[in-house]
Amino acid sequence: MKELNRIVEAYRQTDFSEQKAALATVVKVQGSSYRRAGARMYITDDGRWVGAISGGCLEGDALRKARQAILQGTSSVVTYDTLQDDSATSLGVGLGCNGIIDVLIEPVDYLREQIDLFSIFEVFLHTRKPALIATIFNIEESMTYGIGQRLVIDSGGKVSHTIEDTDLAEKIQSDAYKALQNGKSAPRLYQTEKGQVEVALEILHPSIELVIFGGGFDVAPVVTLAKTLGWHVTVTDDCIAHTGAKRFPGADQVWHAARETVVSQMNITPYSAAVLMSHNYKYDLAILPALLASSVPYIGILGPRKRTQKMLDELSQNGKTVSEREERRIHSPIGLDIGAETPEEIALAIVAEIQARHQQRKGGLLKDRPGFIHER
Repeated sequence: MKELNRIVEAYRQTDFSEQKAALATVVKVQGSSYRRAGARMYITDDGRWVGAISGGCLEGDALRKARQAILQGTSSVVTYDTLQDDSATSLGVGLGCNGIIDVLIEPVDYLREQIDLFSIFEVFLHTRKPALIATIFNIEESMTYGIGQRLVIDSGGKVSHTIEDTDLAEKIQSDAYKALQNGKSAPRLYQTEKGQVEVALEILHPSIELVIFGGGFDVAPVVTLAKTLGWHVTVTDDCIAHTGAKRFPGADQVWHAARETVVSQMNITPYSAAVLMSHNYKYDLAILPALLASSVPYIGILGPRKRTQKMLDELSQNGKTVSEREERRIHSPIGLDIGAETPEEIALAIVAEIQARHQQRKGGLLKDRPGFIHER
């Protein structure tokens, strides 16, 4: 969600008494593309932009289309067909993405009349809970309501904004609840009395919430890399010398807490990841059973496999039997096998494994992956 944070910040810094702006959103992708549905680009009329809708090949044309939308005061959907090499001629670039990309371009002045979308983004970023935004992006000419109407549902299933057509809204809500459960964004085609309507169901997923147990020198590169990805990072230790804020200036929270109670004070979500890297066997041994008893989906333990097995054996001797399901959440040795040696390389291996686990991927070479890179 780092990109969305930057877009909201750019919006808040825009002086609309002197400037105008537009928001470009990828609403549908068929085939291959660099960015997926939900990618955004905030554009001001002075030619600046934040975010991206491609790998750099579409942004120039999107800027031109955004300026047109700002002047005309209307929203539109631009389709980029990169399946044919000749389709790139009008853009002046060789795309070669082999996909069809629909981009909704909305003047911010018009957008603010329809829905306070940026406030919705801010609430999502503040609460760090999933939300779903359903956006109408394709309608038949005979329809009275316009492109860009939205229905918004929070993680609790509450509808905070809806569209004019109540029958269509009910259909969208039914699919939206299912999408929130399976966590997958996708476009939907609906048949109404007035014709067909295409709607993008987009789930806003919070960033990963990483909690690092231990405040040693090798924690710093993990914090830095995780923050580069926009994750929420907490460092905690029961040693006061390891929890000075100056040690990890990039962390969202540096927390001095007792090992016996620290896990119970964590806000654990499906987006949480816990990493034990204190180099203190007794500290890790005290933390591990509490993590196993929690719902945290990822538990990484720094150190050799024998060390982790020793902890599991000791827990078993003390009456704590670790089930197969619990053990599957443990990643030890931690990290992907990239030949890491230095603290920075180890940090890369750790963060990459957490990302892969979060996306339910194996973390292998893409060239060895059967089928497509992204789900279609």
